[in-house]
Amino acid sequence: MDNSNKEDLSGALQTNMQMILEENRKLADRFDYQQLAAVIPLIQKAERIFVAGAGRSGLALRSAAMRLMHFGLNVFVAGETTTPAIRKGDLLIAASGSGTTSTIVKAAEKTVAAGGQVVALSTTTDSPLANLAVLVLILPAAQKQDHGKTISAQYAGSLFEQSVLLFSDAIFQTLWGIDNEPAEEMWKRHANLE
Repeated sequence: MDNSNKEDLSGALQTNMQMILEENRKLADRFDYQQLAAVIPLIQKAERIFVAGAGRSGLALRSAAMRLMHFGLNVFVAGETTTPAIRKGDLLIAASGSGTTSTIVKAAEKTVAAGGQVVALSTTTDSPLANLAVLVLILPAAQKQDHGKTISAQYAGSLFEQSVLLFSDAIFQTLWGIDNEPAEEMWKRHANLE
């Protein structure tokens, strides 16, 4: 590869990184933080927390589960073989941009049937998932099928998935600010079988 191709690629990477960061900045400016803050007391009151998301949204929620575990909460990822049955007093945090992902809606239905509560991370309040949730947290990003790039220039819901990760990190930072547990104490919970 000659230097001009490397420069073209590095320029394209820089342009795309700036576009992704700018889209996330604009999205963060559109959040209703009063509405989003309602998740904090639900997390604090939950006996146990479960997370459910498909694809990249699910990966973002796995990251959230790890951070909440570092905080000392009992957290489980739906679908893992060691995940126990959900029950009354538990909270399911479910992510689906469309609110129609069948496995996520089914998890929410089971949660409600068991007496648990559902918090939905979504782009819409008009969906089967939203109908099951006690709280719908709107992340006004593009859904996977926004091929016209009306909300995001990124591919297939990437902005939504990024916002799930960033918002869940903001939740963790907020909880940490309330509790102020020393990082050294939280680190003791970090995985040591790596």
